Amino acid sequence: MTTLNIIERLKTDRGDLQLQQRGEHYEIISNGTFLMATYNGESERELLRSALAGLSGDKRVLIGGLGVGFSLQEALKDDGVREVKVVEIEDAIIKWNHETLAPITNYAIEDHRTTIVHADLTEWIHRTTDRFNAICLDIDNGPDWTVYDENGSLYEPRALKQLQNLLMPGGIIAFWSAQPSEDFVRMLNDYFDDVSTVSISQPKGPDDIIYLAKTNPSLSD
Repeated sequence: MTTLNIIERLKTDRGDLQLQQRGEHYEIISNGTFLMATYNGESERELLRSALAGLSGDKRVLIGGLGVGFSLQEALKDDGVREVKVVEIEDAIIKWNHETLAPITNYAIEDHRTTIVHADLTEWIHRTTDRFNAICLDIDNGPDWTVYDENGSLYEPRALKQLQNLLMPGGIIAFWSAQPSEDFVRMLNDYFDDVSTVSISQPKGPDDIIYLAKTNPSLSD
């Protein structure tokens, strides 16, 4: 039987947060709910691959949610990426990526193209003046199943309109979700062009879903 080793447990404004090691892998647990682990990062990587595949030239990327760093690492593999800005609400997760989790992502957090912003993404998007070619969001389990109620605002019209404003013409936004949502697809079609989905099979349970949507490349900058 694999031994479970608790690396760190702490209380945050959102409740209990825990980093634990199971064999050679690490897991992040929030209020007793599994968030992410180092043994299953395919859908987090696909979030970035799917978005960046539709872009050319120099790219500025926004990632919402640092997690174990897989999305950041995947973004940095693209030679055209000039900057990756990652917004993460939990200071502990940032610290763990600098320390325990750093070797797993080949120290992606230390890359000169990486900028880490310690902030609540749902608030930060309304005060930033930055613009991006790709926005990739994985801060919760999706529009219909949020670990934190506050994150539900990210999937509502006010936030979608602002995210549209943060994209450069021809830019792409990608949302990760643990389950499909037809209502969310309809809402995306109100604000973006060429809305599509990517399904990633999981060993257990339903497929993970990535929602992709583009802005019109002919829109004035």
